Amino acid sequence: MGSTPTHGTRGTRFEWYNTAYMIATELKIGKVFKDNGVPFLVVKYDHIKSARGGANVKVLAKNLLTGSVIEKGYKASDSVSEADVYRKNAQYLYKDAAGYNFMDPVSFDQFSVAESLVGEQSKYLKEGAGVQLLYFEDQPIALELPNSLVFEVTYTEPGFKGNTVSNVYKDAQLENGAKARVPMFIKIGDTIKLDTRTGDYLAKA
Repeated sequence: MGSTPTHGTRGTRFEWYNTAYMIATELKIGKVFKDNGVPFLVVKYDHIKSARGGANVKVLAKNLLTGSVIEKGYKASDSVSEADVYRKNAQYLYKDAAGYNFMDPVSFDQFSVAESLVGEQSKYLKEGAGVQLLYFEDQPIALELPNSLVFEVTYTEPGFKGNTVSNVYKDAQLENGAKARVPMFIKIGDTIKLDTRTGDYLAKA
């Protein structure tokens, strides 16, 4: 027995038996979709036209349950399941035996998430930092940090006097205990901006 697709206001959207679908060409960077019940985040999108006039979509997609990144291909006209995901703002508080503790900035409710969910991003967490938690079917599955955050340098070896060279780097320890590579002119007490996706120094804040 068939059912009638419905069109929503955000792109082309179909619904069968309460499952939402979108056309493969809508799988742009940042979109979350579901494949075999697993949520994927699109990190790269390519629209490929063939010599015969057809078109295909190729994406690099991050499995939000395992963190692995794989390549997936679709015909441009294929429909893909939308994942039931949403994001919530949170403020980082502290870490204890239960995991990483956050607070809802609206309700002020406090809650913890498992260390495995935070993973390598823990090195960029600091008390009071605002983050987003990604939920899939009402369960938190991923932590999303701002693309950059500001940290105070608590220790680094002094550079040479008058050294303003920006492409020579040294080790530094940050206020939250994390390590970073910074230019030679950075000194103890300086605040710096880091790219949380790569760990790279961006600028003196």
